[in-house]
Amino acid sequence: MQELAIGDAAPDFDLDADGGGRISLGELQGKPVVLYFYPKDNTPGCTKEAIAFTELIEDFAKLGVTIVGVSPDSAKKHDNFIAKHNLAVRLGADTETHTAEAYGVWVEKSMYGKKYMGVERATFLIDKVGKIAQVWRKVKVPGHAEAVLDAAKAL
Repeated sequence: MQELAIGDAAPDFDLDADGGGRISLGELQGKPVVLYFYPKDNTPGCTKEAIAFTELIEDFAKLGVTIVGVSPDSAKKHDNFIAKHNLAVRLGADTETHTAEAYGVWVEKSMYGKKYMGVERATFLIDKVGKIAQVWRKVKVPGHAEAVLDAAKAL
């Protein structure tokens, strides 16, 4: 699969979400979206990333930007993750990994010599017409939410 790039149409998604609802790119059309992929709820890096986006949620909201985190965890696990860490971001449950595959972030990983498939931490800034405005791959959490906010200000 060809890697998504700036200017490409963002693949649509329709996922179960926290709180028992659903979330789709189609319903968010007309406003910018930060779509960030992370491997697993309640792990150290993923928790720090979700908290960092939550801390900046008002700044994103002033720009009209919606933040959506996506992982293969279930919506029920997302609800627990949100409650445990008082998160303000929406979380989509990509349990079948179709969305991660469409965005090219379902990749082969390796730990202790063992290969397995998993989510590569990545973020996509999608403009209000559904085009990819910025891509961050192999994200390092410290300072990332701030960098995404700076990019969103340029939209």
